[in-house]
Amino acid sequence: MFPSWLRIYGRRHVLGLLGLGFSSGLPLALTGSTLQAWMMSEKVDIRLIGLFSLVGLPYTLKVVWAPLMDRFPAPWLGRRRGWILTTQFLLSASLLILGSLSPPRHLRMVAALALLTAFWSASQDIVIDAYRVEVLPDSDKGAGAAVSVVGYRLAMLTSGAMALILSDHMAWRTVYCTMGLLMGACALWTFLCPEATQNDETTAAVPKSLKETVWAPLTNYFARPGAVVMLAFVMVFKLSDALAGALTTPFLLELGFTRTDVGTVNKAFGLVSTIVGTLIGGALVHRLGIPRSLWVAAFLQAFSNLAFVGLALAGPNYAFLVGAVALENLCGGVGTAAFLAFLMSLCDRRYTATQYALLSSLMAISRVLAGTPTGFMVAALGWPWFYTLSVLGALPGIVLLPRFAPWRRRPSSASFP
Repeated sequence: MFPSWLRIYGRRHVLGLLGLGFSSGLPLALTGSTLQAWMMSEKVDIRLIGLFSLVGLPYTLKVVWAPLMDRFPAPWLGRRRGWILTTQFLLSASLLILGSLSPPRHLRMVAALALLTAFWSASQDIVIDAYRVEVLPDSDKGAGAAVSVVGYRLAMLTSGAMALILSDHMAWRTVYCTMGLLMGACALWTFLCPEATQNDETTAAVPKSLKETVWAPLTNYFARPGAVVMLAFVMVFKLSDALAGALTTPFLLELGFTRTDVGTVNKAFGLVSTIVGTLIGGALVHRLGIPRSLWVAAFLQAFSNLAFVGLALAGPNYAFLVGAVALENLCGGVGTAAFLAFLMSLCDRRYTATQYALLSSLMAISRVLAGTPTGFMVAALGWPWFYTLSVLGALPGIVLLPRFAPWRRRPSSASFP
């Protein structure tokens, strides 16, 4: 018999998000780090490889075309699953074509196709995020967020580490074609997922014009009291986590750990710890509700950074490394599950694609901005003080918690005051 807190993960609408999370995470490395490794092995100029980071722009700009995916449903398989299936087939085709090219000889085509792949991938993310909001009742949002993260992380491991390992034994073109076929196979999972139910209010509110498509989700959001402050809360809640994770690899290497240590412990063991943490976080949301789970997550994320302070003082101690990585990733996983459940609860079911794209884009921007000054902070303070001060990054989110997630609010849903 499974423990009661695990049974929630066996529900069809929750379990279905595992495959969709995998489908969402698979293309990311194939247009990023894995593509860079392919070009390096083909002796492409490093300056040109650096420019390829621009192909990731669609992930930060997806809120621009998200309203169109709210406005125009696909003509098959339901409002959300139809678009998911369409983008999966387009991604599969793009990756197969990309695998047929040679970066040195077809560099412009590779760049254009990588950008197109990132666009399809960002579009898939828009619809999967909207589907996740709509298919999950409030009590299951934490579990759904956790399962999505697990699938996403496993996909990144597949298209990242596994693809690199395969490239040592087969041609890069074969690797990309394999990933393209795997992307196509994800469509089978989409067929197995239940369609999100549409109530009368949601159906009646489907936008009827482009003007309504663009403005209705935004006016609906910003008409709520405290909407702007809520956006600030979204940006700062995981600030301490972002600061701690920005320079983890350079930190461990500078301490004296080998690349093998970093790869096996920080990457592989860290992934396992994150998965366990997200599953615990999902169960926590189911048991305590979203507001109380956010309180638990906020303090766990903050004080887990102190594990890196201890590691910085202990030096290259392998036991300390395992403990610090386990604690940081475990607590980060709990925080991710609770926070994604919170973001889903903020979206009006009538405008899920646009509103979730807005919130997730802000979360991504804050993560990028948080990492910008970290190198200067380390140079000025040293590693122990840097990680000590990173704990303070949790304060803005904790200060805003009583307003947006008061502890006494027991129900699973979160809402504006």
